[in-house]
Amino acid sequence: MKLISAISGGLLASTFSLSALAALPGDGISVQPLKSSIAEETFQTLLVMKGLEKLGYTVKDIQEIEYAAGHIALANGDATFMADHWDPLHIDFYKAAGGDEKLYREGVYSTGALQGYLIDKRTAEQHGITNIGQLKEPDIAALFDVNDDGKADLTGCTPGWGCEKVIEHHLDAYGLRDTITHNQGAYSAIMADTISRYRADEPIFYYTWTPYWISGELVPGKDVIWLEVPFSSLPGERKDVDTSLPNGKDYGFQANTQHIVANREFAEANPAAAKLFEVMQISANDISAQNLRMKQGEDTPAAIERHTDGWIKAHQAKFDGWVDAALEAAK
Repeated sequence: MKLISAISGGLLASTFSLSALAALPGDGISVQPLKSSIAEETFQTLLVMKGLEKLGYTVKDIQEIEYAAGHIALANGDATFMADHWDPLHIDFYKAAGGDEKLYREGVYSTGALQGYLIDKRTAEQHGITNIGQLKEPDIAALFDVNDDGKADLTGCTPGWGCEKVIEHHLDAYGLRDTITHNQGAYSAIMADTISRYRADEPIFYYTWTPYWISGELVPGKDVIWLEVPFSSLPGERKDVDTSLPNGKDYGFQANTQHIVANREFAEANPAAAKLFEVMQISANDISAQNLRMKQGEDTPAAIERHTDGWIKAHQAKFDGWVDAALEAAK
């Protein structure tokens, strides 16, 4: 009996030891991801979710919410993270939600995000258009008139994304309010119409950003050109910011970096997750490539998950390195 008891005790101790070793920092903790209505942000969100799952967290389905409300939800603890915070485009949302006191934003998830206005190259070359300020001239603006009201029709930014505030500011700052109409709506739908007009050899005028599939369909320098602005001018606290790029071009928007932003209380209580948010990084080219696959029809949840799993498999050492760094931070 004593021998059996000793063996049993040894097995129990061994089992307990193995169980302790197997425990992960996220065991028993739920995470709520957020993203905007932009379907193409699912890929980078899923990538973070899969990293968190490797750490043992129970990750809920993505909730869709626009940026301003999303930042507030994170600050209030109603959600955990958002993988598509743009800096400095979303800086006002960040500050309004409580800034560093309420939100956690360490590391850079993706670099090289540009924004601005573009027109088709054919019209640009025929009329010598290089600057949006030229659309102050009624004859130039009328080239991009879609509904015969004499004003240029700009395919613009969806309300709530942040870019719409900059565009509206530019219309006033550059004296373009009387010659340009800022058309807003479901961005993918209005851009589909814009691309159709381009294919019909009609002039087009639109706002976009990179990384995104649009620049795979309408290639800057080949199909379209970026328009410069008369001078740097941004709304709010960024009014004195110089938006010129390192190459001297000024497209009216600052170059952005994308970040994972999270609830600060959660991040401080979960060093493993906080470290994961900090060290993850993906290239703008990889995001654009995945987005283009969605544009080409691979846009179901199952397809996007397959893309994410494929990216991880192709970059396994990098992904494992993120997870290892996160596990180390939890010790």
